[in-house]
Amino acid sequence: MGASESLTILNKFLQFPSISTQPEHKGDMLACAEWLKGCCEDWGLDAEVYPTEGHPVVVARYGNDLDKKTVLIYGHYDVQPPEPLEEWETPPFEPSEREGRIYARGSSDNKGQILAHLLGVAQALKEEGSLPVNVVFLIEGEEEIGSPSLEKFMEAHREILRCDVIVISDTEMVAPGVPTVTYGLRGITALEFKVTGPSHDLHSGSYGGAVMNPATAVARLIASLHDGEGRVAVPGFYEDVRPIQDWEKEAQAQIEGFEDDLKKTAGVDTLFGEKGFSPIEQIGARPTAEVNGMGGGYQGEGTKTVLPKSAFAKLTFRLVPDQDPEKILDLVEAHLRTHLPKGVALEVERGHSGKAFLGDPQTPYGQSAVRAMEKVFPHPAVFIRAGGSIPIVDSFQHIFGVDVLLLGLANSDCLAHAPNENFLIENFMQGIRLNQVLLREIGED
Repeated sequence: MGASESLTILNKFLQFPSISTQPEHKGDMLACAEWLKGCCEDWGLDAEVYPTEGHPVVVARYGNDLDKKTVLIYGHYDVQPPEPLEEWETPPFEPSEREGRIYARGSSDNKGQILAHLLGVAQALKEEGSLPVNVVFLIEGEEEIGSPSLEKFMEAHREILRCDVIVISDTEMVAPGVPTVTYGLRGITALEFKVTGPSHDLHSGSYGGAVMNPATAVARLIASLHDGEGRVAVPGFYEDVRPIQDWEKEAQAQIEGFEDDLKKTAGVDTLFGEKGFSPIEQIGARPTAEVNGMGGGYQGEGTKTVLPKSAFAKLTFRLVPDQDPEKILDLVEAHLRTHLPKGVALEVERGHSGKAFLGDPQTPYGQSAVRAMEKVFPHPAVFIRAGGSIPIVDSFQHIFGVDVLLLGLANSDCLAHAPNENFLIENFMQGIRLNQVLLREIGED
């Protein structure tokens, strides 16, 4: 399968607006899952689309040889909403190739990465007629909303998903051509809070100064979450945080240019984070509290002298090993209620959660992954904890009890979740080759 054909398939995959969080795209989700199934069958795999309480799961298999190891490869076909649309240079679901990259929503997160593995298997079967291992693909449609249906699905289908090792490419490389083994992921928990005050919007001249403004209350609550040095000010927040080990500090010290690349990618001149930790530690090994959105009152052009009846904020907390999402939400809600100004009421709605993951890159399977990546990419492998979350990884560990290998293919400036998301075509093609080398390394181990 040549580069042109591979890119044609990727372009088709990227055209599905498979946005899991928006109900109006339910039909697009199913169409995308059915398209994946058809592709897998065309490539020689046994494939099935399984319904769940949410969006469907695609399972594709090759081989059932008891003398061979079984590799489960996980990915997701759902994507983030593309808004704000006006910031895209080209439409988010009309893939565009520019300067060695393919631009589209889902190009790096996660359609390009999981398709590289699928095409690696397809190409190997076409050229060699068999694989050195049994392979199971598990491709879900709810990762971007916290995988609410997947753990139940895995429990119910444990036998068909049984495996010796799990491979995931849903993370980034620290720099072009640098093979990156991610051995840790932060967990996540989310909540939205709403502050209500008067029964209706009020004239700010007639009532301002005598009635508590809900928008001001929200601002004060948000400001209470951190101290002046970037540390989360919620009592008990750091109580269970596992310290960073010395070998991790040494490994991360070998990664060159991380801080400069971070500033360039973020489009900022100065970084700000928890005092006493390097940027790579702040992102991968320390917990955070982030404001993802806020609103209330008049949002239109010009001035409207209104005191709004309500205001809200959306928060997420990135967590590290040993932090329990429910405990963190309890602590945060108690903190918000303690700091709530008089004259307003607070409503809290909890969102999705997932625990942090911390693996060991020194296991035999971990070393197989390192060898494979160093055969494909022209640089020694580096080891990092990533700042993002893949909540289902913790479920993989306690359901199957096997190693989980996180092998990033996305470029560090891929703009995942943002306008103009992109994927280096070279990484896509190298990912196809990586799949083949990795399966051989695991089969020979």
